Amino acid sequence: MKIRVAVLYGGRSGEHEVSLRSAESIIAAMDPGKYEIERLFITKEGKWEPRPILPEPGANPGIDVVFPVLHGTFGEDGTVQGLLELAGLPYVGPGVLASAVSMDKDVMKRLCREKGLPVVEYAVLWRGKLDFENPFGYPVFVKPANLGSSVGISKATNAEELRKAIAAAAEYDRKIIVERGIAGREFECSVLGNEHPCASLPCEILPSRDFYDYEDKYLLDKAKTVLPADLPDAMIEEIRRLAVACYQATECEGMARVDFLLETATGRLYINEINTIPGFTSISMYPKMWEASGIPYSELIDRLIALALERAEARKATKYTR
Repeated sequence: MKIRVAVLYGGRSGEHEVSLRSAESIIAAMDPGKYEIERLFITKEGKWEPRPILPEPGANPGIDVVFPVLHGTFGEDGTVQGLLELAGLPYVGPGVLASAVSMDKDVMKRLCREKGLPVVEYAVLWRGKLDFENPFGYPVFVKPANLGSSVGISKATNAEELRKAIAAAAEYDRKIIVERGIAGREFECSVLGNEHPCASLPCEILPSRDFYDYEDKYLLDKAKTVLPADLPDAMIEEIRRLAVACYQATECEGMARVDFLLETATGRLYINEINTIPGFTSISMYPKMWEASGIPYSELIDRLIALALERAEARKATKYTR
């Protein structure tokens, strides 16, 4: 029998359009001989079409597993994962805790730091309390704590730019991150698995702009990538090791993409972010890195769905009542 997969996409997020593109790529790559696909679309206003998922076990007939393709707020942050847990539905990607802590750049960095993993120095501000004495010098990067695809991120090279960058980030989140600027190279590495995750070959991102922002990622089509990354074998293995370590520190399962910065002046490697529902568009690096590592796109989809079902089966051994 075919596995009945609900592809959940769209959403109330600044990354709504990216989600649409990712979902179409995933659906196109799914083997119709293996899967029966149902589309569940969430509008920018939060309306579900053609039907919502109901938060009760057994209340969603026709769905064996859900493939969330909701980037950013209300999709990658644990909220939808909580709904799917209530509904008793297997789903692709990390669970509630991992999704929430990975989405929050501050909490993610704290968890990595607690495990001795390298993260860039940063400070946290809150909307309404935005006075900030910059201890890092310039440049600095200013980010909403809970958003992806570089939405709301600015680079500031002086006090006036910093003030504007903080105000811009505060439009997207109550919590804002200010990080010391790193002059160097950007890398990404894909991770796949549940209890025994493995990392792909990493790639290097060569932005066409001052940094790899939303326009560079999705609109300009000018950024370049080097896959596999042109690095010594020892550095490639260190990126892969740190990617898995970050994945485990945040208790991820299923999939994630870990982003890195390599500082030119010091040669130090820093974990920048972890993305629990990475892009799956035709240009997205998560599937491309796995393809370069020997797992074609369609097989990657198979593995992700299998991991979701495997985790759901394992949870059946857990007691929830006395």
